[in-house]
Amino acid sequence: MAKYRKLGRTSDQRRALLRNQVTALLYRGKIVTTEAKAKEVQKIAEGIIALAVKEKDNFKVETVKAKVARKDKDGKRVKEVVDGKKVTVYDEVDKEIKKDLPSRLHARRQMLKTLVPVKEVPQEKAGRKRNTKEIDLVDKLFSDIAPKYASRNGGYTRIVKIGQRKGDGAMEVLLELV
Repeated sequence: MAKYRKLGRTSDQRRALLRNQVTALLYRGKIVTTEAKAKEVQKIAEGIIALAVKEKDNFKVETVKAKVARKDKDGKRVKEVVDGKKVTVYDEVDKEIKKDLPSRLHARRQMLKTLVPVKEVPQEKAGRKRNTKEIDLVDKLFSDIAPKYASRNGGYTRIVKIGQRKGDGAMEVLLELV
């Protein structure tokens, strides 16, 4: 018995396809694909979610001092004239940051090996590059998805058969997070 399905693609194409579909599943919560692809994506997604559940609380919170630019009521930086030059005024503030412990850092890097970067474009100002924002999918896994499945031992995804595709008759399924 084979360890995986070849899906009629070369290894680099297959890897790219599966990475994209796993990323889409974790970002959107559900995808529609063929049955063979869904079973392969399900294996990878279950492993990633299990890793996130295992490492979700494995961090420590530290307080650090940071310099932050002082801003006026309009949100612009406050500038002061020093020796004939305009200089931005900074304030020191205490910030709390989450610091991953080594095992969680390793888990984060394992997830990043599989997931592709996701950019979100807002609907109202679509087409402008500066309005896009990078979504941290690994952080979403640790903070949103993992706590939801903390009490569950596996079985994080579900495959629901939709029917045959009109063009080639392939069985289409809905792969979703439970």
